[in-house]
Amino acid sequence: MPGGMSDVLRGILLMCAGVSAFPFMNAAVKLLSAHYPSAQITWARFTGHLIVMLIVFMPRYRWKLLWPRRKVVQVVRSLLMLVSNLVYVMAIGKLPLATASAIGFTSPLIVTALSVPLLHESVGWRRWSAVIVGFGGALLVIRPGTGLHDTAVLLLLLSALAYALYQIATRWVGHYDNAATGIVFAALLGSLVMSLAMPFVFVPLRSWFDGALFCSLGLLGGIGHYLVIRAFQLGAAAVIATLGYVELIGTTILGYLIFSNFPDGWTWVGAGIIIASGIYIAMRERVRRDMTA
Repeated sequence: MPGGMSDVLRGILLMCAGVSAFPFMNAAVKLLSAHYPSAQITWARFTGHLIVMLIVFMPRYRWKLLWPRRKVVQVVRSLLMLVSNLVYVMAIGKLPLATASAIGFTSPLIVTALSVPLLHESVGWRRWSAVIVGFGGALLVIRPGTGLHDTAVLLLLLSALAYALYQIATRWVGHYDNAATGIVFAALLGSLVMSLAMPFVFVPLRSWFDGALFCSLGLLGGIGHYLVIRAFQLGAAAVIATLGYVELIGTTILGYLIFSNFPDGWTWVGAGIIIASGIYIAMRERVRRDMTA
């Protein structure tokens, strides 16, 4: 088998493995959110992630990891990641896992829409149409006034917006700092900021099981994030990115097994529209890059 094809297959496998970690992490967050403050859960998420990333990248990059070239942009980018994670934790306890995941998948649509004013990219009518259709799918998932917690939905939309801005900042700063620096710096800043809040919000662990859940947050997030990065290094971004939607399958299964939540028909239809729109945008992005290469 040619080396290039082998790399593509490895990238696909790594991406599937990476995104498979996120449903377990989200399930752990939802379980913990019933008894612990969001700040404490977010602190565990970032601190554990930081430890994993330092173990992975420090031997190669040393202390350069903590000294980016574009410090202000990295700080803003890291704060956006922190806000996205914190408000997601605040919301996930009030909604089914699959619903929260589907709303989160609007982030690529927001990236496409905001890439025009912020990155001065050209977005044709096909991708604009996909963005509009995708947000229509989001409305099917949310269905305002149908019993979902409106505040939780707004928080999830804020999380998706913050994550989209984080991705846009990542695109821009990627010309100056490598991915390892960006990942470690974001984890470091998130851990430091939430550590300041810990003396005021900390709740003692109720059991060893809760302790294991806290430890799993950073481990699953860190490993999942690393596998996703490796996947993008090996395969075409437009192909690898579409596999991120595999997360919804794992999320649905865990939501049913642990919380007895199963998406209704409209949620499946809306999620399908969001996913189809995201895949179409990724494919059109690949075509556009091939044409300009």
